[in-house]
Amino acid sequence: MKIIAFYLPQFHEIPENNKWWGKGFTEWVNVKKARPLFENHNQPRVPLNKNYYNLLDEKTQKEQVKLANDYGLYGFCFYHYWFDGKLLLEKPVEKFLKNKSLDTHFCICWANEHWTNAWANKEAKVLIEQKYGNKKEWKEHFDYLLNFFKDDRYIKENNKPLLVIYRPELIDCLKEMLEFWDEEAKKHGFAGLDFAYQHAGYTVSPKCDESLFTYALEYHPNCAQVFMNKEKKSILTNVKKQVALFCEKKLKINIREKLKGNKLKHYSYDEIWEYIINMKPRNDKCIPGAFVDWDNTPRRGNKGFVMDGATPEKFEKYFSKQIKHAKEDYRKDMIFIFSWNEWAEGGYLEPDEKNKYGYLEAIKKALEKNGEFKK
Repeated sequence: MKIIAFYLPQFHEIPENNKWWGKGFTEWVNVKKARPLFENHNQPRVPLNKNYYNLLDEKTQKEQVKLANDYGLYGFCFYHYWFDGKLLLEKPVEKFLKNKSLDTHFCICWANEHWTNAWANKEAKVLIEQKYGNKKEWKEHFDYLLNFFKDDRYIKENNKPLLVIYRPELIDCLKEMLEFWDEEAKKHGFAGLDFAYQHAGYTVSPKCDESLFTYALEYHPNCAQVFMNKEKKSILTNVKKQVALFCEKKLKINIREKLKGNKLKHYSYDEIWEYIINMKPRNDKCIPGAFVDWDNTPRRGNKGFVMDGATPEKFEKYFSKQIKHAKEDYRKDMIFIFSWNEWAEGGYLEPDEKNKYGYLEAIKKALEKNGEFKK
């Protein structure tokens, strides 16, 4: 079983973040400033030995890869930020590419939203607009990604590199762009590309065309929440969602942020996980997912939401069942997990002061129980 963890690169300074948020900003700034908002709220989260690492330090990725290998992960899915030729937070994955001694697999997920300040509890403002251009821009983007596709560690199946797109419903030229990239890949000796989409918003979008994708990732807890809500929601609520999508794409207004209010939302860890392990694949494209925990109050304060009841012991129990579920019901050999290092959203496998290596141990034990641990 290939366990692939989403990987956030925002743990080093970049000029843009220094300009927008102040000198020295990295994701650790959000993590450190977090405060408990209710009794027994597990905030702030503190990395083990207060290891507030810098991803530009060579030793950091070496340590991360060793940990991942020791506990049975197959690889990482790096978030990639490309804005019509402008890159943000690209250095960690570029350093990974250059260092061939980092012996784990990887792939890329294009986080294709506008870059905004919505998470900062401010009036939503677009800091860098996401544009999709035409063939000239698509070629430039492909040529950049090609450097990664060619690497032996890059995740491929049947000579097709895997490229994940976070929110395809935002791309009006989606079909043309994906077809262009697929043809470009063939020109460079590949059999094409395997495209996957991540966010469940595409699944419920009226523009959803799953024929464009090889895989549909069940990105949890987002996916479980979307489907659980869909089962409860009225037609009126779905209309509101389409209005919100129009405002986001055309008017560059994140109206959902404006309407959230300041009431902290609580979800049951057990309820979400029970839903996940009982989900049936919608079709043969679905790749099952998993999540460690969720608490985005370091970013969003009272506008955030929290999973109540997460522990390494519960995670081990549910994840073990999800491995069995993946093999028997989905008939897939991959699980994408949220996440390796989303510290400001509470979803991380890396060791912390409270649970030590508990969540990594849970991964290993769950794999061992299912006869899937391979070091």
